[in-house]
Amino acid sequence: MAMGSGGSGTGLSADINVTPMIDVLLVLLIIFMITLPLSRRAFDVQVPAEQRQQPRRQQQASDQIVLELRADGSYAINTQPVAFETLDAKFHELYDQRPAKLLFIKAAPNRKYGDIVRAMDIARGAGVQVIGFTPPDQAAAGGGATR
Repeated sequence: MAMGSGGSGTGLSADINVTPMIDVLLVLLIIFMITLPLSRRAFDVQVPAEQRQQPRRQQQASDQIVLELRADGSYAINTQPVAFETLDAKFHELYDQRPAKLLFIKAAPNRKYGDIVRAMDIARGAGVQVIGFTPPDQAAAGGGATR
C-alpha cells in the first residue's frame, strides 16, 4: 500500500523566496548611500566659549559691525534701522573699503531660521568672509538676575 498524497510529492511549495527581496533592498541601500552626501549642506560656524566670570565688553561701532534681526521683524546695523531691501547696498557701502570682512549677527529668539540664512546670503554676496553670532542677552532670554 503506497500513499499517493505524501509530503515527498510534486505538490506546491509554500516556501518564500527572499533572495529577490534582499537584492532590491541592497540596491536601495546603495542608492541612498550615494545620494545622501550630495544632499547635505553645511555652514561653517565658530561658536565662542561662554565666559561667565568676566563682564561683557561693549562692542565698538567703529570696528565691529553687528546686524540685528529684531523681534518685530525689522533689521538694524549697529542699532541703526535698515530696510531688508537695502541690506545689500548697505553691506557694500560698509565692506567695500574694509580689509577684514567680519560680520556679527544678533537675532531675536522668535526670528525664523530662513530670515537669518537670507541675511547671511546677502552678506556673503557683499563680500563678507566671516560671520559670527553673538550670544543672546541674558535679560532678553529670561535668564536675567532677579532681586
